[in-house]
Amino acid sequence: MKKPWRWLIISKDLFINEEIRAREVRLVGANGDQIGIKSRNEALEMAQTANLDLVMVAPNAKPPVCRIMDYGKFRYEQQKKDKEARKNQKVINIKEVRLSPTIEEHDFNTKLRNAIKFLEKGDKVKASIRFKGRAITHKEIGQRVLDRLAEQCAEIAVVEQKPKMEGRSMFIVLAPKTESK
Repeated sequence: MKKPWRWLIISKDLFINEEIRAREVRLVGANGDQIGIKSRNEALEMAQTANLDLVMVAPNAKPPVCRIMDYGKFRYEQQKKDKEARKNQKVINIKEVRLSPTIEEHDFNTKLRNAIKFLEKGDKVKASIRFKGRAITHKEIGQRVLDRLAEQCAEIAVVEQKPKMEGRSMFIVLAPKTESK
């Protein structure tokens, strides 16, 4: 049974069949062989007799390159490849741990455990210290707390951004170590 001929398919990225406006095109056959430079009408007729679509694959070439292919099947395979690529990508979140310049030992250990838990999951950790009142005059105390946190996480994390002041806050960004095997 023959497929119905599709004259026009609306596409965002490729010109198909009647959308092609070039007078001459460099034609590539359905199996990948070079056919040569043909007029647009000849190329459309060849695609129609093969019961396939004429797709412009390189519009910027002189003359534009068109290929005879089953466009529906091509789009389906592209979508499958895109879906597979999305499946393999890892989304990295940034989790925040808030500390105080005058933090006590037990509270520090609790925040450290949370930071380690986030890093083990593969998330980045932004540890921040908010200075209140006159505490901002002793930034070195806050920096020592952040350095201590980075030192405690050194086995599983690397410092992506050194301690930095931003307004009344100082923060450091830790990223999980990548295991290259």
